[in-house]
Amino acid sequence: MHGFVQPAPTLGNEYLADSVLRSYLARHLPQVTRNAFEPQLTAMGALAGGELYGEQLADRLNEPRLTQWDAWGNRVDRIELTALWRRAEQIALEYGLNAIPYERRDGRYSRTHQFALVYLFHASSDVYTCPLAMTDGAARTLLEANNRSLIARAVPHLTSRDPGYFWTSGQWMTEASGGSDVGASLTTARRDADGLWRLYGKKWFTSAATSQMALTLARPEGNGPGGSGLALFYVETRDAEGRLQGIRIERLKDKLGTRKVPTAELTLEGTPAELVAGTSQGTRDIEPMLRITRVWNSVCACSFMRRGIALATDYACRRRAFGAPLIDQPLHRDTLATLAAELAGALHLTFEVVDLLGREECGELDEKGRHLLRLLLPITKLVTGKQSVAVASEVLEAFGGAGYIEDTGLPVLLRDSQVLPIWEGTTNVLSLDALLRTDLEHGMKALADRVGLALDAAREPRLASAVATARDWLEGATQWLATRRDRVELQAGARRFAMALGRSVQLALLCEHAQWALADEKTTRALALARRFSRVPLANMESVPAAENGELFGDCADQ
Repeated sequence: MHGFVQPAPTLGNEYLADSVLRSYLARHLPQVTRNAFEPQLTAMGALAGGELYGEQLADRLNEPRLTQWDAWGNRVDRIELTALWRRAEQIALEYGLNAIPYERRDGRYSRTHQFALVYLFHASSDVYTCPLAMTDGAARTLLEANNRSLIARAVPHLTSRDPGYFWTSGQWMTEASGGSDVGASLTTARRDADGLWRLYGKKWFTSAATSQMALTLARPEGNGPGGSGLALFYVETRDAEGRLQGIRIERLKDKLGTRKVPTAELTLEGTPAELVAGTSQGTRDIEPMLRITRVWNSVCACSFMRRGIALATDYACRRRAFGAPLIDQPLHRDTLATLAAELAGALHLTFEVVDLLGREECGELDEKGRHLLRLLLPITKLVTGKQSVAVASEVLEAFGGAGYIEDTGLPVLLRDSQVLPIWEGTTNVLSLDALLRTDLEHGMKALADRVGLALDAAREPRLASAVATARDWLEGATQWLATRRDRVELQAGARRFAMALGRSVQLALLCEHAQWALADEKTTRALALARRFSRVPLANMESVPAAENGELFGDCADQ
């Protein structure tokens, strides 16, 4: 006699089923532009929710493997990638995920085209988006450095659609000595008798270690300490015969999540390198890389949220409990509605940044827009990263015990999401980045103007409460900043300040879009999302006195 078997959740076409993304694109893209690349989005949506998702589940137990020695005792340091990762690279090239923003066939909307595809692709790719992000960032960095020889040498590889020509790029910054404090890096650069730079040191955490090239920071001998003493270097990892160039792969990292990404610990032993720009100020020169990868991080956060909510919603329609489908249980429906609102806020903020980036790269962004983009980049990354982890946790809980079972393929959503608030700057680091930047006053003015523009457009009476809440959130953050004089108190409250800014912009954009959707789409769904988002309270902006924090933790000497 067979017992009850619960049907597994399934996915359909991830583009056609995503009303938030489709509504955003309908509003922001000219019809001719949307018509041009919507067939590609539809095809990617079918692939991500069908064939590729099935391959991902089938490949669940596979991980990259490192072979350090061959049978005859030769050091080979060869990494074997998973089947899905090899498949994901083919798809990325077929759809031009790294080529689109450099071909610019869609003008200022090229970034929107690219990242809409990435958003659909990411959750089924086992985080193959990691090397794609760094590759995109490397191309942008070399172009902005205006290093003609490296642009000619590397950028065509980094932006190619040809599998035989395409390169990915690593980004080697993290060292055990520094972590987020990149200025504490110990890797040194020495110039040999022939004028060639060679790198010596240990890179503690290098993702996508199979890349053909990398951008890395090192300190030229004789330079002073701190970030200003570092220089940015270009490295090709292997020679013409395929041998690693002065690079030893010590081990692959045993990580909580993103386990399909071959993240390695490297020792550099005279690795040949070229300067990207000057012999100092490398942390400034690598900023274009960080700008691009933080946008990727935000898009991937939205993608994970969308995947979890799609699975949880399908499951709620299939699963019966207490005599009715879960989706008809008031509390369960309320929980899913809150998650849907978080995703909507994250997506609208992220694609606001994507649009600003596209306009900047096409020379269509004015000074106010550039200030807004610079402030929103760290804020968007930190807010969406935290949202993604919170949503993933709720998604697993929505499945009950099944959400905790590995072979459902669900726990990986939470593990992989956890990287998003860490990679490319933790929440605290990015909060300080936003708060302490020299152009904060200009950024705040631009942000306030953008929020005001969005809220002024939201005239629907049913939006009045949400509009008032968004204004209150931004006003609270602005007043807090204006009345803080103590540096310790200012830094201690940086996270609350950054989160308040991020969520106020999210809510303002949701209100603005809801007004448009009511008029143009004749639907109240966007209205419901804005109202639901406004009901999630912010953390209190009042700073905790530094003395209280001291009472809790005291001094290291007292521990």
